[in-house]
Amino acid sequence: MQLLDYAALKARGIRYSRPHLWRLMKAKEFPRPVKLGGGGRNLWVESEIDAYLQRKIAERNDAA
Repeated sequence: MQLLDYAALKARGIRYSRPHLWRLMKAKEFPRPVKLGGGGRNLWVESEIDAYLQRKIAERNDAA
C-alpha cells in the first residue's frame, strides 16, 4: 500500500487548495486522509485516489 502526501496529490494533477479538499471530504466527495505522526500529517491511500480519478473520468465520459 502506498500513501500520498499533499505534494503527491498535486503531482497527480489534483491541484485543489487545502480548504477545498476539506470541503470535498466533508461532503464525502473526496477520499479522507490517514493521519500519521504527532504533527497530524495527512496522507491519502493511493488506491483511493486512483479510484477517485477513475470516477471523475467516468463522469466526464458519461456526460459526453
